[in-house]
Amino acid sequence: MVSWRGIYFILTLFWGSFFGSIFMLGPFLPLMFINPSWYRWINNRLVATWLTLPVALLETMFGVKVIITGDAFVPGERSVIIMNHRTRMDWMFLWNCLMRYSYLRLEKICLKASLKSVPGFGWAMQAAAYIFIQRKWKDDKSHFEDMIDYFCNIHEPLQLLIFPEGTDLTENSTARSNEFAEKNGLQKYEYVLHPRTTGFTFVVDRLREGKNLDAVHDITVAYPHNIPQTERHLLLGDFPKEIHFHVHRYPVASLPASKEDLQLWCHKRWEEKEARLRSFYRGEKNFAFTGQTVIPPCKSELRVLVVKWLSILYWTLFSPAMCLLIYFYSLARWYFIIIIVILVLQERLFGGLELIELACYRFLHKQPHLNAKKNDPRPPLSLVKCKPTFDQLFA
Repeated sequence: MVSWRGIYFILTLFWGSFFGSIFMLGPFLPLMFINPSWYRWINNRLVATWLTLPVALLETMFGVKVIITGDAFVPGERSVIIMNHRTRMDWMFLWNCLMRYSYLRLEKICLKASLKSVPGFGWAMQAAAYIFIQRKWKDDKSHFEDMIDYFCNIHEPLQLLIFPEGTDLTENSTARSNEFAEKNGLQKYEYVLHPRTTGFTFVVDRLREGKNLDAVHDITVAYPHNIPQTERHLLLGDFPKEIHFHVHRYPVASLPASKEDLQLWCHKRWEEKEARLRSFYRGEKNFAFTGQTVIPPCKSELRVLVVKWLSILYWTLFSPAMCLLIYFYSLARWYFIIIIVILVLQERLFGGLELIELACYRFLHKQPHLNAKKNDPRPPLSLVKCKPTFDQLFA
């Protein structure tokens, strides 16, 4: 049965993202046409205020315990984060880790393009300049180039989360992964899926070329007790009792130079994940066997606690306050309606706020295409061509 805790969690996050997109992010939309760099700087911080909310609710209201071992993060460093995709919620649970050991405003996520059409959540992710993909390389390559080059050109540090497996671990995805392994003479995995390395190697190379990469963080996530596989489990109140993250940091200088070697490097990491997770689930269900201690956080627990309670207080009051504002003031009602119309139409006509932001940057800096090179014979891509087709989803 649906749980009141699950309903409270989902509705609190939804209304926060919905009203936050309209009343916090909406007023800064004109800024992207004037100075996209300023627009990006402000939006990253506004979106980060909402990212603290799931962390606060999970830990404070629902008692989720987060245990992190392995290598330390260097606060503020630019990195690519690769992680096994155990559940569809891994990306959100990672915020519990990054809130303590990095800065939430730096994180960007590669995720499926259908999510950008979701009211509230999708609008905020567009404004945050997340990288939406079709999971078909011929459709995704140019968009990856544009987004990564944009971040490099505006000198915007980022920590880009990528799931090389492409989808979460289920019976069906495991069967497909094992079929792939059998055809290619590879080891069959039980706790991870065989990674798809094309996107990962491309992103790392592109960021290295743009001098916007300091390290790769290889993170292994595990759930020792219950495993909430989908959003439905959260709605039913099935929150994880514990989440374990094991972090391995690889400085950019230690990464292979060629794409072929980088692909082999990624496959090697997944072999290690399979062995690590096998020892985790068949042993004492912790990563103590790695011999590495808990990562020292860059923020004190007191500071984290204060941020969590401030987040709960702010977002608990924010949504009702915006409802009252709409109810009592006609100007607020008109603004509310106009912004919703703009957010819906721009996504349908142009493909999303992140694409409009790219187009504004190109126009203001006289760059017809961010990835254009001197001898590149390819014509520039139009904004409309970059618009994804939403019927192409993850397998």
